[in-house]
Amino acid sequence: MIGVDVGGTFTDFFAFDDADDRIVLHKVASTPANPAQAVIAGLRELGAAHGIDLSAVTRLSHGTTVATNALIQRRGGKVALIVTEGFRDLIEIGRQIRPHVFSLQEDYPAPLVPRELRFEAAERITADSSTVKALTGNALSALVRAIGEAKPDACAVCLLFSFLNPAHETMIRNALAATYPDMYLSISSEVQPEFREYERLSTTVLNAYLQPVIDRYLGDFAAGVAEAAPMAALGINQSSGGLMSVARARHVPIRTALSGPAAGAVGAIHMARLSGMPDVISLDMGGTSADVALIRAYTAGTTFNKWIEGYPARLASLDINAVGAGGGSIAWFDRDGLMKVGPQSAGAQPGPACYGRGGTEATVTDANLVLGRLSPRGLLGGGMALDESLARKAIAPLAGRLGFSVERTAHGMLGIVVANMVRAIRAVSVERGHDPRAFALLPFGGAGPLHATDVAKSLGIRRSLVPFAPGILCAQGLIVSDLRETFVRTAVTPMDDKHRDEVRTRIAELKAQSDAWFDAEHVERASRSIDIVLDARYVGQNFELAIGLGAADPLPSADDIKRRFFAEHERAYGFHNPADPIEIVNFRLIAVGRLRQPAARPAAPRKSGKTEPASRREVWFEADKADDTPVYDRATLMPGDTIDGPAVIEQLDSTTLLFPGDRATVDPHLNLIVDIAA
Repeated sequence: MIGVDVGGTFTDFFAFDDADDRIVLHKVASTPANPAQAVIAGLRELGAAHGIDLSAVTRLSHGTTVATNALIQRRGGKVALIVTEGFRDLIEIGRQIRPHVFSLQEDYPAPLVPRELRFEAAERITADSSTVKALTGNALSALVRAIGEAKPDACAVCLLFSFLNPAHETMIRNALAATYPDMYLSISSEVQPEFREYERLSTTVLNAYLQPVIDRYLGDFAAGVAEAAPMAALGINQSSGGLMSVARARHVPIRTALSGPAAGAVGAIHMARLSGMPDVISLDMGGTSADVALIRAYTAGTTFNKWIEGYPARLASLDINAVGAGGGSIAWFDRDGLMKVGPQSAGAQPGPACYGRGGTEATVTDANLVLGRLSPRGLLGGGMALDESLARKAIAPLAGRLGFSVERTAHGMLGIVVANMVRAIRAVSVERGHDPRAFALLPFGGAGPLHATDVAKSLGIRRSLVPFAPGILCAQGLIVSDLRETFVRTAVTPMDDKHRDEVRTRIAELKAQSDAWFDAEHVERASRSIDIVLDARYVGQNFELAIGLGAADPLPSADDIKRRFFAEHERAYGFHNPADPIEIVNFRLIAVGRLRQPAARPAAPRKSGKTEPASRREVWFEADKADDTPVYDRATLMPGDTIDGPAVIEQLDSTTLLFPGDRATVDPHLNLIVDIAA
């Protein structure tokens, strides 16, 4: 089983051979112009370097940033949009709220569909799902002809109340598919059949915009994998933290927009479970950004409202907060004369100055190298050389402007990037009523363990858990992920015993859809599980709370569901009113097809002796002095080993830094449990 995660700087591979309980890690430089090239080349390198027969690969799971990058770079397809007559400008009107409350001049990004590519369908279905104005054959023919003359790559269709009655959307889809078989079609009643027309429209347009890009990419990816590993079943990670088929990903590519960060959160939960730490805050710091998630009782929160590059999207995704803080984040001076770090990143090309690929601006990686925190031998166990002289040359102009030494400037750069990550963690913890001191910090990504102690101390956290392969954890998360699909139906229903049969009927409809999906994905009965979720609110409220019912077999009583709603309302808002009427707005079913997971066998403890440092070097933990610090090779560490800080622990995919007073203990699964000095 192989998991492959494509990041901004590196493409990571985690391979597990359950025949001999062998784990293999591999990294190659990403190829931003066509990420599939790095995936296929890295797959072949993995097989050649580690003696893996690629024809024996049974499953390859993939996390991708292609959708996000297409939105960042605005290089999606040319999209036409069909809406109900009179709603041509809905995509531009939106919700009439400012993107930033205190910035009166800042605008939303330009609509992905210009006005000349928006078309009105002469139809109207109303709120009780009845047809007020039927879509005639003549009107449909004229609409199809107009779309053809515009020559778009893709067409999004989002009609009013189609989530209740999709008849007119179905007519348009069938007519377009019959006339223009090569055109990509994105239909709102298929992409996200929920109320709130603006968010549904925006999500559908985003999906259409991404379809040409993702279809081409996944076509290249699937063809390359089929040639290199012909027996591998392919799974594409989605924003909700589960896998879907390549065909499904090509149809609803918007679900891959947060694919990589979601895989990291799943991997973090897996590591936390192995080490017996149910409550952790994950910190995924890579080359471009840092992603944080709050995990309670081995569960990450799920949200259905996300903003992706300035556009609202209604889709299930793990609740992850991102900030522009990575190893490639560039230090610069703002107009106020203060030094900032990020969100601009040197990325993979040209990369930090120390890579020697033409980069000249000072980055976080350059600062870590100057301070001795990164090995002068370079990354990837010495396979990727770093040039300290180039790092110093890049930082020197900043130091000159500040009047500081290069080391003090580098130390300040790290302080700024740590503050950015602390702010992101506070947003998912303190600002939501959670005390971060009650959690352990779980850092991963290539740069996460380097900065973990600084981040933890700023938040009052006293313990961190560093996975045994932190730089590859997103890829590892992919092979411990299951197949997942979400079905939803909007139907406003009072929550009382008189409407119990309606609730049961809606749930039965969703179960029928999930059964069809399980059959299509060839999921065995014993590997199927479902979770029913009701989006409920007090009558008159504008937003809903998610109430989980498990498999809802048997269906709980209305009073029991109300008690669960009261408890959730109390947690979210600090009060509840037992007398006010409650209504269900959305019925959701989350279907999970459990896949065979790699066994988690503890490693053998050290038989005798203790681990010894491989070398020593000067490391700057403070701005004004360096400490003579032992450097350990993590591959030599065994369960039960302890290391007292200061220390540097190096491995292929990351570097862990122990400050003076810290103590790291290797647990049975080779994770590092770090007790952080006060």
